[in-house]
Amino acid sequence: MAHWIFTLIMYAIGAAVLGIAVFPALCLVVFVWQQTAAWEIIPRLFALSVSGATGYFLFGFCLIFTVALLRLILRLDLKEGDYPLVSAAMARWMVVNALMLVVVTSFGDFILATPAAPLFFRLMGARVGKGVQINSGHCADFCLLELGDNSVIGGHATVIAHSVERGKLILKKVKIGKNVVVGLNAIVLPGAEIGEGAIIAAGAVVPKNTKIPPGTTYLGV
Repeated sequence: MAHWIFTLIMYAIGAAVLGIAVFPALCLVVFVWQQTAAWEIIPRLFALSVSGATGYFLFGFCLIFTVALLRLILRLDLKEGDYPLVSAAMARWMVVNALMLVVVTSFGDFILATPAAPLFFRLMGARVGKGVQINSGHCADFCLLELGDNSVIGGHATVIAHSVERGKLILKKVKIGKNVVVGLNAIVLPGAEIGEGAIIAAGAVVPKNTKIPPGTTYLGV
């Protein structure tokens, strides 16, 4: 029963966040519809279509900032440690990653490989250097991620700072140095530390707590 209650609470938070983000876009569409009341139907529908498409991008960026603000208000920063699956830390982890997923699934494809992706990571608590490129929607636990200057997260790469083992949630920082390339479909697991200038080959798996020396090419396990 408790699981259902928590799930419903999560859905309610999601509905509220999406509703807040949609509101400015809806206002734009309604405004355009009212201002074009005297137009012929075809140009009016075209104006409505353009305003709707513009509203989608307005929604996306409003969603990013709404989620980031909610993270600050609810103090959802994650901390390293081992936590029981039934605990306040587990609930915090679920909520913050659920908020992240709302953005990724609703708007994520439109911010990948743009300056908006590092901005979103920063707003969600990640330490992101200058010139970072992020081309993957498969990252999580932003508060525990460190990305050095000019590092690159390749397409569909997975970078996470959590695991669930023996009834516990384990959170540990992932540190990626400057000028690092994490290749296509690579997987970087909790506790990994990747030295400056290292290259993680496409499809490689960096196991938990692995330290990769600077300037090396890691081919995986």
